[in-house]
Amino acid sequence: MAKAAIYARVSTVDQNCGIQLTELCRYAKARGIEVFAEYVDTGVSGAKSSRPARDKLMEAARLRHFDLVLVLRLDRWGRSVVDTVDTLRALTDAGVAFLAVAQNIGTEESNPMARFMVSIMSAFAELEREMIVERVVAGVRKAQAAGKHCGRPLRVFQRAKVYAMRAEGKSWEQISKTLGVPVGTLRNALPKPLPKKAAADA
Repeated sequence: MAKAAIYARVSTVDQNCGIQLTELCRYAKARGIEVFAEYVDTGVSGAKSSRPARDKLMEAARLRHFDLVLVLRLDRWGRSVVDTVDTLRALTDAGVAFLAVAQNIGTEESNPMARFMVSIMSAFAELEREMIVERVVAGVRKAQAAGKHCGRPLRVFQRAKVYAMRAEGKSWEQISKTLGVPVGTLRNALPKPLPKKAAADA
């Protein structure tokens, strides 16, 4: 007998998952599917990628405690296309099928139409990722054109001081600890020997 994990979610604490759970249990019973466990997130937004109950479900899926995940509708699982597709792929990699029973959207091998809908979602997820990347790149270029620094914060330190400390025989690690600057940053910032005058001024 196949085993299924049931997942239900409501966005606010004053709502109840009873209807979702009842429908899912009825669906499982009608098809001779054993319910392994019920995972319920209460008062958790669907936009959040990390949710207590769903996180536990995903961990149990990786351990193959069940064969199938049942949700009533896809929006109960997640509202972000990218997050939904990524989690469905993770379930598939673990050998666990997924089905949104009210919409017939899922990954079951025996249901070509359900898998087709997931494929469409995957295409939209890739498009969404590309659009996000394009927006980020455009934002960075706009900021750079305005003279703003983008990326990691700039490290400010006196190069002459670093040369002087090296001349004293201190290691890169010691200098890094003293100045609070990563070793790689120090090395990259000092490609050439310091002029004698600058060293004397240090």
